[in-house]
Amino acid sequence: MPFKNKFIQQRIEKSETLRKEGFNPYSNDSHRNCTIKKFLNVNSDIAEMEEKRDENRNYIVSGRIKLLRIMGKASFVKIEDESGTLQIYVARDNLAEGFYNDVFKKNIEVGDIIEISGYPFVTGQGELSLHADNLKMLTKAISPLPEKFHGVTDKEIRYRKRYLDLIMNSEVRKTFQTRSKVISLTRRFFEDKGFLEVETPMMHPIAGGANAKPFVTHHNALGINRFLRIAPELYLKRLIVGGFEAVFEINRNFRNEGMDATHNPEFTSIEFYWAYKTYKDLIKITKEYFEYLFEHLNLPTLLPYGDLKINFDNFVEIPLIESLTTIGGVPAEITSDKEKIVAYLNSKNVTVKPGLNLGQLQGELFDEFVEEKLIDPTFITEYPVEISPLARRSDANPEITERFELFIAGREIANAFSELNDPVDQLSRFEGQMDAKDAGDDEAHEMDLDFIEALSYGMAPTAGQGIGIDRLVMLLTNEHSIRDVLLFPAMKPIINEEHNQEEEN
Repeated sequence: MPFKNKFIQQRIEKSETLRKEGFNPYSNDSHRNCTIKKFLNVNSDIAEMEEKRDENRNYIVSGRIKLLRIMGKASFVKIEDESGTLQIYVARDNLAEGFYNDVFKKNIEVGDIIEISGYPFVTGQGELSLHADNLKMLTKAISPLPEKFHGVTDKEIRYRKRYLDLIMNSEVRKTFQTRSKVISLTRRFFEDKGFLEVETPMMHPIAGGANAKPFVTHHNALGINRFLRIAPELYLKRLIVGGFEAVFEINRNFRNEGMDATHNPEFTSIEFYWAYKTYKDLIKITKEYFEYLFEHLNLPTLLPYGDLKINFDNFVEIPLIESLTTIGGVPAEITSDKEKIVAYLNSKNVTVKPGLNLGQLQGELFDEFVEEKLIDPTFITEYPVEISPLARRSDANPEITERFELFIAGREIANAFSELNDPVDQLSRFEGQMDAKDAGDDEAHEMDLDFIEALSYGMAPTAGQGIGIDRLVMLLTNEHSIRDVLLFPAMKPIINEEHNQEEEN
């Protein structure tokens, strides 16, 4: 049960005391007229003044108490708002009679949200501060904050109680501010390029647009199951059929798969589709997109990521089969022979699922021996048809597709291809996927006859791409777990009551 903790009970008693003294512990009449950042900026000249103060300047600031040093006749308080931290000087003789001793010293604590009015001055230690002439409680915090110098270090608690993580760790707030900027800049970049932002359904009658296992929900009114979106691709391509020539969607996708440092069951991506373009045009616009982000985020193009240095001035292109040999060290003579690939994988202690076709086995080689070595931005091109059910075949070699995936720091960041717009070929690909599903592949693509019919009306030559926003933000903020760039990541439920009690205490 909540509020049984003795420290919480003591704070509840103090909130009741405030009420009895005529002070609302949850006041809703804030008159803040200045953020902390603005206060510090506009009063930076105070240090140059002879008096080092200006009693004619009056400000009202608000924030959460992060540090409280109570002394006899005066105290120092550190408050924090979203923009920064400010020191407040609270003196007994500058407040209403009795307020300092009877209200402030007895009932105001670290964690409370207060409002202070006063004038700027510089302390003897040279810190620009606010000299308080009035103080008001806005919100009484009844749960005490973690001890200041250790903060919230348990990652389980940080992820489960993100609000507490944000209170205690201002650097975490900066990560999510950067994430917000990335999404905003992404939208602006594509709008400036002439793309139209659209919205497509998040509940699908068929789990399509990618090879993934879906979440299933039930639509009560219709009495049928629906699948949470694994990708918006097939709906966005329907819009190209309909006559739009450049569309994008910043979307949430849901995949009922494993969780690890780079996978969360729900994630954010941008998908965009561009008529009369090819995957080569997408390589060009992807480079422009990264240049745009780095410029507006003021990031160095030689970007640190853990122990790595990623050179964003060095984009590389290499076909998948070639990468197996030149990067992965796989002997060239085995890369086009199923039996030799299986034997090679077995010799490297890699378990191989039975029944994989040549393209899937080549994909296994890539995953095992190439992917993690791709540090600088690398476009891996020319994927086998068997693992690219929605991509257009190459005219020069019908066994491969006009597709690329972009890898950075050993991780996939983007997937793109010239879209398949031949309805007969698309039907055949879907049928091949259904055979794979019947053989036990629960991630194989479903048959979508309505999409086939849409293609039958004619879709202009089109290129499409998806970029994973979460992994992109990880790169740009030097975070190494997807949970650190998701405000509320998926977590296993707590079933250990003793652990739960430890969290509450």
